[in-house]
Amino acid sequence: MSTEFLKVAHAAREAAAELAPLPRAPKDGALRAVADALVAHAAEIVEANAKDVEQARAQGTSEAMIDRLRLDEVRVAAIAEAVREVADLPDPIGEVVRGTTLPNGLELRQLRVPLGVIGIIYEGRPNVTVDAAALCLKSGNAALLRGSSSAYSSNTALVKVMQDALEGTEVPAGAVQLVPGQTRDSVKELMRARGLVDVLIPRGGASLINSVVEESTVPVIETGVGNCHVYVDAEADLDLAVQILVNAKAQRPSVCNSAETFLVHQDVADAFVPRALSALAEAGVTVHGDERIAGYGSGVVPVTEDDFYAEYLSLDIAAAVVGSLEEAVAHIRKYGSAHTDAIVTRSQRAARRFVALVDSAAVAVNASTRFTDGGEFGFGAEIGISTQKLHARGPMGLPELTSTKWVYTGEGHLRTSEGTVVAG
Repeated sequence: MSTEFLKVAHAAREAAAELAPLPRAPKDGALRAVADALVAHAAEIVEANAKDVEQARAQGTSEAMIDRLRLDEVRVAAIAEAVREVADLPDPIGEVVRGTTLPNGLELRQLRVPLGVIGIIYEGRPNVTVDAAALCLKSGNAALLRGSSSAYSSNTALVKVMQDALEGTEVPAGAVQLVPGQTRDSVKELMRARGLVDVLIPRGGASLINSVVEESTVPVIETGVGNCHVYVDAEADLDLAVQILVNAKAQRPSVCNSAETFLVHQDVADAFVPRALSALAEAGVTVHGDERIAGYGSGVVPVTEDDFYAEYLSLDIAAAVVGSLEEAVAHIRKYGSAHTDAIVTRSQRAARRFVALVDSAAVAVNASTRFTDGGEFGFGAEIGISTQKLHARGPMGLPELTSTKWVYTGEGHLRTSEGTVVAG
């Protein structure tokens, strides 16, 4: 590993040890100092960001992507406000997850503790640099950040402002570190830093996440890829189903909890599909449908196998008619990403069966997929949506950025071959 990487990784490791035992007050104070500093240095941040925007435009980057990259003073103020909101959240560290007194008199507690050093690899938006750092600090972790090279100047400026702000607090400034370098080599160093980094969280598209999962020697929490489904059951309220479908797809199509496929039971296809096609067309959505769906409208594009696997993140949606709830579940299990899947039905039996059979991080009943979000769930900010099963699943708020330790307290308890004895 390069000297530059080892320097920031060791600094993060040392800072994590100092940060872990801190109570809530100094962490909240440090976060508010960071928020104030972001506002005070907004002009410098915007100036650095302008370099990234200029470079992106010179490289022919789309205006939509440039808008995701761009910062102005209003956006910097919003980022600072998000940091203050994190400061206001409950501190999970020290929470007793379970506790009991054992028959032998030992008092046993399972406590939440920080993970340690969290490496985060992400794409695009520079606001993630601050969001991720704030969540890590609040949960007692050091953050080792590797953002997109397209936002390198912005991220460098943001991290410097945060580190300078931390210098005047009880939180060590080394708790926020930017991985040096803009090449693939710097990403590989982070992925191979087992022993220095406790966990990696990739945030971005499928290719980024798959690359990190396949190449990393550091434990990885997968986040983000969303091939979400809306299933319209035979006993659905069709007015409600149209509204839920359009909201799930078109309210914000570029996010991981937007719907990418809708399935409709054959018993209500004649009544539902024409209405759905009309409503989706009005919202600007292109439907990629199977032969049954195509029979209801001339604007339907023939669906392919790849369409059913696609995370479009655009105003496109795949569609199919199914013969049963079980067929819908089989389709979801084959093509879905285990993010969020929804059923629209008036049948409690169908809802219960769908919930039991669909193996996803979140399952919605008569509601849009768009609600799978830390803020909407009442957790506050999140670092991503975990679609795996180990450690964390679904929106990853502060508790999901912790591990636990067992603490047991006795009065001279000794374990012997005859059982427990108390010394003295």
